[in-house]
Amino acid sequence: MRNCITILLLPILLPFFFFFFFSGAVDVDDVRFDFPAKKLIRDLNLFPPKDFNFLPHADFHAHEIVEKPLRFPNLLHSESGVSIDDLGHRAGYYPIRHSHAARMFYFFFESRSSKRDPVVIWLTGGPGCSSELAVFYENGPFKIADNMSLVWNDYGWDKISNLLYVDQPTGTGFSYSTDKRDIRHDEEGVSNDLYDFLQAFFAGHPEYAENDFYITGESYAGHYIPAFAARIHRGNKDKEGIHINLKGFAIGNGLTDPGIQYKAYTDYALDVGIIQQDDYDKLNQVMVPACELAIKLCGTGGKIACTASYFVCNTIFNSIMSHAGDINYYDIRKKCEGSLCYDFSNMEKFLNQESVRDALGVRDIAFVSCSSTVYQAMLVDWMRNLEVGIPALLEDGIKLLVYAGEYDLICNWLGNSKWVHAMEWSGQKEFVASSEVPFTVDDTEAGVLKSYGPLSFLKVHDAGHMVPMDQPKASLEMLKRWIQGTLSQTAGDAEKLVAEM
Repeated sequence: MRNCITILLLPILLPFFFFFFFSGAVDVDDVRFDFPAKKLIRDLNLFPPKDFNFLPHADFHAHEIVEKPLRFPNLLHSESGVSIDDLGHRAGYYPIRHSHAARMFYFFFESRSSKRDPVVIWLTGGPGCSSELAVFYENGPFKIADNMSLVWNDYGWDKISNLLYVDQPTGTGFSYSTDKRDIRHDEEGVSNDLYDFLQAFFAGHPEYAENDFYITGESYAGHYIPAFAARIHRGNKDKEGIHINLKGFAIGNGLTDPGIQYKAYTDYALDVGIIQQDDYDKLNQVMVPACELAIKLCGTGGKIACTASYFVCNTIFNSIMSHAGDINYYDIRKKCEGSLCYDFSNMEKFLNQESVRDALGVRDIAFVSCSSTVYQAMLVDWMRNLEVGIPALLEDGIKLLVYAGEYDLICNWLGNSKWVHAMEWSGQKEFVASSEVPFTVDDTEAGVLKSYGPLSFLKVHDAGHMVPMDQPKASLEMLKRWIQGTLSQTAGDAEKLVAEM
């Protein structure tokens, strides 16, 4: 039967494989793309035509953090009395130890409450989109006003944690290299760079090294985060360097297990009325099985098969979008406007101001909001299943929170729920059998929660792909209770319990 299915799907799959083998688009040892492939990538995901931050030379010392205290210009005073003078904000570069010549840019925002609060790192997805998107539009300390001044974010995650944002993989945001061999193609390279970054950061700032540590992020960070968590866990066990006090990791609207999540596209699209039953049946008869086969081939066939599986499987998404029209696939309640379906132009205007660049210490380095080069390089990684390393972390008591806004199509809550429920670990049966409970904020239901032991899944109401942007208060409360271990309780109950402790 399996051979019959394979023969049936060959007419669909073969054009993709022939394209990659014979068009000259792909080199097996160094995946590169010609113009048609680049255009197809942009048509699929609408990323802007930015490139990789490659500099012909740099004068930073090879193994030092180069950072400076951060004082943004035009920062308006906070009504709550927070003073920038009382906070240790920093921006800088870390030359990556095991790279050829890569420098990773980061922001650090000290907690507005206590230096002893957990250290929380945020990873933006893409792959290849900068963390500045989150700093200024989601959960950072500031928002950008139309007059290019900064105003304090009342729901910034720095209210309860010491926040790190990293532009990664190399070539993203302000991160750069003088050697193109530093372009990363897989999670091993990405997680090793992040691990080296943390080792250097905590060596330079030992006052934070013993704090609890949490990894957070969204979208393609559904790949980064499990790999990074596993890398830290392995480094701790092997006593490789500074012990990192990893307590948990949280994935927001992520891509983690493509084999399950791509099959959920048609279910979600039918549920919300984007496609009709006839469309659903046709996609499930042809393209969904083709995608399943392509992902299996990726598991055994290496770079070419994995890259081809990306194009095969995204025909499902493209078919759905052909019915959807101009909806914003990050938030189906809205229309898609601009190359990322949102207007983030104020961020680029702000970061290109000379006074801001001086404050950041980036000199004449270009800001790459979303790198097409990084994106293309990671296509060989796209269809890999990153769920496989998670059960070992859960068994060792490291917490996982998977959350998703209900109106996101591209990394929808249904696909995320399906892979979380399908994950095999010692508490799977109990998690699946656990009851859904309301997640309430200010006595209003802000989501629906399932949890057992170290695993939690939260469907967030009235939110799209970027939950901290759409529901800032709920997302801050979510982080706070998750860190405290009181996620399933009401805010009042959680505060009472913490006070008693």
